[in-house]
Amino acid sequence: MIYLITGITGFVGPHLAKLLIDEGHEVLGLVRNTNGSENDIRDVLSDEYFSKIRFLYGDITSEQNINDLFKNEKMDGVFHLAAQSHPPTSFKDPMGTFKINAMGTVNIVNAIERYQPECRLMYCSTSEVYGAVPEEKGKITEDFPINPINPYGVSKASADMFVRERAKSCNLKFFVTRGFSHTGPRRGNIFSISSDAYQIIRICNGYQKKVIRVGTLSSRRVVMDVRDCVRAYYLLMNKFELSEAYNVGGDKLFSMGELLDKMLEIKGLKGKVELRVDQKLVRPIDIPIQICDTTKFRKLTGWKPEIPIEQTLKDLLDYWDKKIK
Repeated sequence: MIYLITGITGFVGPHLAKLLIDEGHEVLGLVRNTNGSENDIRDVLSDEYFSKIRFLYGDITSEQNINDLFKNEKMDGVFHLAAQSHPPTSFKDPMGTFKINAMGTVNIVNAIERYQPECRLMYCSTSEVYGAVPEEKGKITEDFPINPINPYGVSKASADMFVRERAKSCNLKFFVTRGFSHTGPRRGNIFSISSDAYQIIRICNGYQKKVIRVGTLSSRRVVMDVRDCVRAYYLLMNKFELSEAYNVGGDKLFSMGELLDKMLEIKGLKGKVELRVDQKLVRPIDIPIQICDTTKFRKLTGWKPEIPIEQTLKDLLDYWDKKIK
């Protein structure tokens, strides 16, 4: 099969590319800039894998770029990961966030419908579309109301609904994944968990005083490894129902403080550093807790997370250690 990954230079893209290559598929990677930015993913991909990816260049917000792409390249499926994915940034730039996440997706959907209607599309939505669901409501299922509480969530919800509506109305092979929290090697240091890991490694290497700037440590999430996440995406691409949405998430609930403590223990820093709340890392509107119900997706694919959180955190710390050095 030939698969296109949009957003291949992001967090999840290179992990997905590695899995697809291991499974014997051809991988096309869409890159926005022609300045060699694709080389950045070499931090998690060996030369062997990197050399097997064929990079294409274009901006998803350009209708012309995307039309040309689907006119000129034949593909069996698209994993649409490209996005402005940082909720705090969406408060500062709601217009840019909506343009990339919503209108960029419209361009891809329209181009597939026009030029390659047999092509499958996985739209990578987010748990943020559900908003702040009260804990007493229990686990979040796919039929919970769409009720985002930040511009990022609104932009993703718009595209989520558009993809599913087009699939139904035009009988297109589209589906949606709503990923809950995931982390691991290559996660940006502007995101929780990875921000803490980055600072811990800076302290270990003598680049930072023994003070860690933190956000809201009481926030609780089910957290999975990014490599388990991409395996879920791949399984769904091969077994999905048209226009359906699927929650993808881990089993265990952790507070951000718990995960920070685990990383401090791994590096022998427990009780040896100061934790200092930085208001820049606190969301204007936070989601205190998210617990997902992934029954629908697991029954369909048989997927379950395989990588324990301790391994994920160790690999994340090792990633930052190599990156900083």
